[in-house]
Amino acid sequence: MMGPMPRSGDDDGSRAETAPRAGSGSEPDVALVVRSLSKQFGDRIAYEDLSFEVGRGEVFGFLGPNGAGKTTTVRTLGTLIAPSSGTAVVAGFDLTPENGLAIRERIAIMPEVPGLYLRLTVRDNLACFADLYELSDPTDRIHGVLEAVGLADRAPDACGALSKGLRQRVSLARALLSDPEVLFLDEPTSGLDPAASKDVHEIIDDLRRRGVSVFLTTHRLDEAERLCDRVAILNTRMLTIGRTDELRDRLFNRSLTVRIRRPLADPNVVFGPELGVTSVGTDGPTTYVLGVSDNEAADPGVARALVAADADILSLTESHHSLEDVYLQFVESPGGVPAG
Repeated sequence: MMGPMPRSGDDDGSRAETAPRAGSGSEPDVALVVRSLSKQFGDRIAYEDLSFEVGRGEVFGFLGPNGAGKTTTVRTLGTLIAPSSGTAVVAGFDLTPENGLAIRERIAIMPEVPGLYLRLTVRDNLACFADLYELSDPTDRIHGVLEAVGLADRAPDACGALSKGLRQRVSLARALLSDPEVLFLDEPTSGLDPAASKDVHEIIDDLRRRGVSVFLTTHRLDEAERLCDRVAILNTRMLTIGRTDELRDRLFNRSLTVRIRRPLADPNVVFGPELGVTSVGTDGPTTYVLGVSDNEAADPGVARALVAADADILSLTESHHSLEDVYLQFVESPGGVPAG
């Protein structure tokens, strides 16, 4: 298991004073503020009219199909390309060309493709970027980030000799070198096995505890559900944003699935409205799907009603819709608006 991320040796609280705050009116507990941001390449719209905020210490999932504009949004907020219209505040600074350096000093981007110098060793790759960041203690910092990603013993190895998964870890170590306030992660566990992915998840959890804002793009929806405080789903335009449980409750009715040994003579009598049951459906002769207003309140009453009806209960389970169910409801619906 990986240990907690070390703080940068030169981070004594003075870094935030190296440049004046922009006159953005952004709140101190907000790391990103995006308002009506759009980007076009000629006639092609990469994304349009995006508006959202990301709090400090929040892990924010940015989800969508290929071509939805996720990576282009990251490149924009990372000052790599300019937006076509709209505004943003990144780490307290307005997203303008004159603030580019101040923003880049406070953020880091881990791209999906690591972009390492394959002939150099792991240590030399990180030393090169530490020099660009002008770190005062590069040796200690490099050792610290390699420990954090579990690669301290691979420091002398050439990056070209590493597997894709290990190069992903080197790329993450490089992103952590500058001790960023906002970290953009583009598919950080791509190519990693489950154990290595778990290690990356632990690093992200630790970054959250330290107040680092993590902007995460991923196609692994189970990963987003596990890690993210909130998620945004987009397909060029923003389709929805919120906590996973809130999105589930907004889209799906709550239900209980009851399996018993023999069919009920009259299920509508057994599952009456006094139990909080709003609908009774079937999924086979001995399986009943009950729409309920509140799963937790309905469970005991439904169980007692089945016992009173002399039914043998095989299982009584609450419905569970995953983030994948929510995602598909939006991206597969016409216009990105779920039916109903």
